[in-house]
Amino acid sequence: MKSVFSAIGWLFSKAWWLLDGTRRALMNLFVLLLIVIVVTALITRGAKTLGDKTTLVLKLEGSLVEQFSGSPREQLVAQAQGQNTPHQTRLRDVLAALDQAAKDDKISAVLLDVEELHGAGLAGLHEVVAALQRFRKVSGKPVLAYADNYSQRSYFLAAQAGEVYLHPMGMVALEGFGRWRTYYKDALDRIGVTAHVMKVGTYKSFAEPYTATGPSPATQEAEGLVYGELWNGFTGTIEAARKLQAGSIAKGIEELPQRLAAAKGDPAQLALQEKLVDGLKTRDQMRELLIGKGAKDEESKSFRQVSLNQYMAYVKDAGTPNKLLPGLGIVVAEGEIVDGDAGPGRIGGDSTARLIRKAREDEAIKAVVLRVNSPGGSAFASEIVRRELELTRQAGKPVVVSMGDVAASGGYWISMSSDAVIADPGTITGSIGVFGILPTAEALMDKLSLHTGGVTTTWLAGGYDPRRPLDPRLQAAVQSGVENIYARFTGLAAQARKSTPEKIDAVAQGRIWTGSQAKERGLVDRLGSFDDAVQTAAKLAKLELKDGEKPRIVYVERDLSRSERLLASLTDVMAPPLAKAVGQALGLDDLPAPVIEEMAALKELSRLAARGQWDRAAAVHCLCGVP
Repeated sequence: MKSVFSAIGWLFSKAWWLLDGTRRALMNLFVLLLIVIVVTALITRGAKTLGDKTTLVLKLEGSLVEQFSGSPREQLVAQAQGQNTPHQTRLRDVLAALDQAAKDDKISAVLLDVEELHGAGLAGLHEVVAALQRFRKVSGKPVLAYADNYSQRSYFLAAQAGEVYLHPMGMVALEGFGRWRTYYKDALDRIGVTAHVMKVGTYKSFAEPYTATGPSPATQEAEGLVYGELWNGFTGTIEAARKLQAGSIAKGIEELPQRLAAAKGDPAQLALQEKLVDGLKTRDQMRELLIGKGAKDEESKSFRQVSLNQYMAYVKDAGTPNKLLPGLGIVVAEGEIVDGDAGPGRIGGDSTARLIRKAREDEAIKAVVLRVNSPGGSAFASEIVRRELELTRQAGKPVVVSMGDVAASGGYWISMSSDAVIADPGTITGSIGVFGILPTAEALMDKLSLHTGGVTTTWLAGGYDPRRPLDPRLQAAVQSGVENIYARFTGLAAQARKSTPEKIDAVAQGRIWTGSQAKERGLVDRLGSFDDAVQTAAKLAKLELKDGEKPRIVYVERDLSRSERLLASLTDVMAPPLAKAVGQALGLDDLPAPVIEEMAALKELSRLAARGQWDRAAAVHCLCGVP
């Protein structure tokens, strides 16, 4: 019997050895195949040559951003799991492609495909509008736009085309600016949670959703003034591009029910009658039109075309400046400002400071342009970034701030150590105010018949415990800290703007402004584009440029490791099924879900306070933007 068991054991061990060896061999073959595919894709990328009369298709998807968010690992994990992560289109790629196409003899036209553009701020839209206008003026080539439906933002860009077409069953949705917020006070009261708010600034409205059932008169006043100016500029730009009478869009919205009824309920016909579009065409009709204006691609049986991503392979990167060719360093500060390190799409106090220091210590970089697109966040992290810019100026390198869609609250804080601040007219900025929130749930504890008890050596030990009523002494201490940070904020702003704290306080108080309004109140130096900021930095750095020559620029970003570069390559070139297999092979199974709800701020601030960091419960954050 023993020999039988021994034989079975021997057979099992041999079978296991064979199975394990086969598994490892197959895995090695898979990895080898993967390497071959990646290398081949990288070598052949962009190898295809452009034919004559090629149309550049600018398909703008998802959000228009300053930089892609998420690390290469996170991007690969998302793709590996087949998740529909938000698409992103990088603004600088769109601008570079249009400027290159204007002088490219192979490109005969540009087609705007903006139907999938779901998120974009006004400053970014203005940059694209300016690039489209440059393209048409410099090249004389046509720009066409087509969509099944146009959203408000996508139509803003489409209106710049010489020919705008719409599907016969489509519509142009122009609605206006504004938003409805969710107010949590009654719900929090019902479950027994109280949000204790300490703030400075009459117009600082970030915490209102937790303490009120609706917007305050101050919030309505401030947002009404901002939205009104931005909407007038938005509609004015469209009316000028489409050669419409001033005020016609607002009048059309006011009379929409009557006008739509007159068009027999057909929104596409209404858009044509209102001269918002030049024609109604089905997809096949549009394809034939583009073939006629360009050339036919026999392989695809469509018009000869190149996508934005494909065309970027032809756009020569300026490269990294060196000692023989000095240039400018661009640091992108986009997203919420948080303590410590953060990846692309967020501003980490430590990680962004390192990028600025990297630019400062690079001898080839003669000036720094900080591109800000942020509603703020941590006051402490904002100061870490601001101080690093201050050191850069002290080292003799000019700093120019270019404000994007939003540069408010903490976004304004990091802009204060600069030689020049340039904002877009549609930038939302200001919001110089501070707040803190400490939620407690003692009423909820009572409802659940739960109690707390213990012994401490001082009242401050465990001073903030969300299960217990907030000690008035701690609330007074946090309020003092909030007031101190506000005084620091206004003092730094006064120093930066060559003003006084009293004058800054008069236009601060947490109030938001458009770029134009901020210029009138001395909060920014002038209005202009990102390119204006680059030219200003080059002038301050005394770079010798010939007439019409642009300075060399380099985007200062975190260096990727070898594995991250491989993952980035996989994300770009691998099909989803293969990427899924790679993700499983690498053990990348879980994708951290980003917290994007308004309650996230409440959670983060209370977390810091619960850890004893109640001095960090003060934030410079703005719930601002143009919905």
